[in-house]
Amino acid sequence: MTHADGASAQPFRSGFVCFVGRPNAGKSTLTNAMVGNKVAITSSRPQTTRHAIRGIVHRPDGQLVVVDTPGLHRPRTLLGQRLNDVVRTTWSEVDVVGLCIPADENIGPGDRYIAEEIAAIPSTPKFAVVTKTDLVDDDRLAVQLAATAELGAQFGLEWAEIVPVSAATNARVDLLIGLLLDQMPPGPPLYPDGELTDEPEEKLVAELVREAALEGVRDELPHSIAVVVEEMIPREDRPADQPLLDVHVNLFVERESQKGIVIGRKGARLREVGAVARAQIERLLGTPIYLDLHVKVAKDWQRDPKKLGRLGF
Repeated sequence: MTHADGASAQPFRSGFVCFVGRPNAGKSTLTNAMVGNKVAITSSRPQTTRHAIRGIVHRPDGQLVVVDTPGLHRPRTLLGQRLNDVVRTTWSEVDVVGLCIPADENIGPGDRYIAEEIAAIPSTPKFAVVTKTDLVDDDRLAVQLAATAELGAQFGLEWAEIVPVSAATNARVDLLIGLLLDQMPPGPPLYPDGELTDEPEEKLVAELVREAALEGVRDELPHSIAVVVEEMIPREDRPADQPLLDVHVNLFVERESQKGIVIGRKGARLREVGAVARAQIERLLGTPIYLDLHVKVAKDWQRDPKKLGRLGF
């Protein structure tokens, strides 16, 4: 297959790229910038991503499936181990692995740990993506690019490319997409035109609720919050031009004391979470919703295999 106008002999290319990096390295924000729409939730809290989220980039010359993964880290819980398993399984199945390194932070043990891990993946091309370049000046960026090249040399990694980008300003995001497509095998589109993700709506809704719940809570809470959509049902007896979708969602925490934090004084915090999440969900689904949120305790769910299974991990 060639370009639609037939003027180019370049074949249509399609394939998968997986972004890895330590928590809060900008992987989800970069995924959203490349797709041009929000498919992965973002937060200033580390380890926000808990699933391999696939975002689809459509170009005239190819289709790129961007797999955003949880941050690879040294796990302290069974949940942490399972998130790391998601990362390792994903990078064994993709065409390119991209290591995200923030421009505004020195390369540290976490970056070296992941670089050593991906160096052991045979034959798969590796990109180094220096993220958050809008937060640094040119001199600092030059230092970080040199340090990134040095990191590759330290572990015998031959970077196919080192690309500085800013997802916040879209600087060099198109360049990165083009360079990644160059590495993909010739082949037809993997997803229909216009499709931005293959995530089920229920999972996207749950992630938007969790994103809203993560903002403004205490440091120990982010890892303790899990969200499950119980049901999404069109309200009966509504006129066709005034639909309403009832969305029932449970937020699970590990201890009774955490339940009070999420709900807030006289329910104020939970109402705020609901208002923020509802606006995002309505934008996603394109229909008005009634969002019903309940907070429940699933004691020590991060360490309990049965509870992890019921919560989708």
